[in-house]
Amino acid sequence: MPKPGPHNAITDVPGVRVGQVERTDAPYLTGTTVLHFPNTAVAGVDVRGGAPGTRETDLLDPVNSNPGVNAIVLTGGSAYGLDTAGGVMAWLEEQGQGIRVGAGERDVVPIVPTAVLFDLGRGGGFQARPTADWGRRAIEAATDGPIAQGNYGAGAGARTGRIKGGTGTASIRLDDGTTVGALVIVNAVGSTVDAQGRLYGERFALDNEFGQLRTPTEPAPEGLGGPLPGMNTVIAVIATDAPLDKAATKRMAMVAHDGLARAIDPIHTLVDGDSIFAVSTAAPSVVSRLSVTDPTAFVQLETIFAAGAQALSRAIVHGVLSAESVDTPAGWMLSYRDAYPSAFEA
Repeated sequence: MPKPGPHNAITDVPGVRVGQVERTDAPYLTGTTVLHFPNTAVAGVDVRGGAPGTRETDLLDPVNSNPGVNAIVLTGGSAYGLDTAGGVMAWLEEQGQGIRVGAGERDVVPIVPTAVLFDLGRGGGFQARPTADWGRRAIEAATDGPIAQGNYGAGAGARTGRIKGGTGTASIRLDDGTTVGALVIVNAVGSTVDAQGRLYGERFALDNEFGQLRTPTEPAPEGLGGPLPGMNTVIAVIATDAPLDKAATKRMAMVAHDGLARAIDPIHTLVDGDSIFAVSTAAPSVVSRLSVTDPTAFVQLETIFAAGAQALSRAIVHGVLSAESVDTPAGWMLSYRDAYPSAFEA
């Protein structure tokens, strides 16, 4: 029977390390999350939001020659946040990690795809946003252990619908030993909560991971005002240790969007930049990889793809349940726990 991994986090997938940096002191309310793949990873991406902010995504197209990625950055700061990738690249260059382009120890070009979310001004200052140094510090802090969720990393200033969003993660270990994990920054225009106050994604729980949630009696909280309230974006990474080829990682990212749609409504709006990366951390030396053109691999691939979508739905719930209320210039951004305390009553 499939179960969560030891950390119930994307770091349960071998070859994935995660580091985070955030600031929540006014006028800041933003952060950066970096996933580091020390042995590189085959990667794909699928972007479905109407207002994306990304870097190095064209390289991930299966028709292009790039063999893999060294890190992926998920960050606040809107398009300005793309600067964080420069700090990650500088650190990777110092480690000699990247595509080798010369004989020197550091003659490399690190490949660092990046996606951003809109959180500008949520702490009071539009200029209070992540810089290249944040990316460097996040990858320096990366580990393969538990991941801080809620108001950490790129989830520091996230919100979803009328409540606080945040960083969430989950994993699943399949019967054949394959591990699949998800990490998401929940920052959607849409809501994770239905008309009764229940979380859309809670029905996908494994091993009672969310506890005994109940239908709350409180009314929905008032929406926040403030600058440009309609700009958001959900960004995520799905990972597996199964040996997928590049086209299969693309397909995995595509299917993972089902996980967003099951846990957030509406999704993929014109003011969201919803983007999902998918990676396979199987060793580069593995020549025989699962391919979407091989009928004998279909059952295994579909099982992995479905697990990725489910892990993403669960990660969204963890991100919302872990979030804490924040006092912003526009008013209190209430967490789910503070907005619906009766959902947790015994």
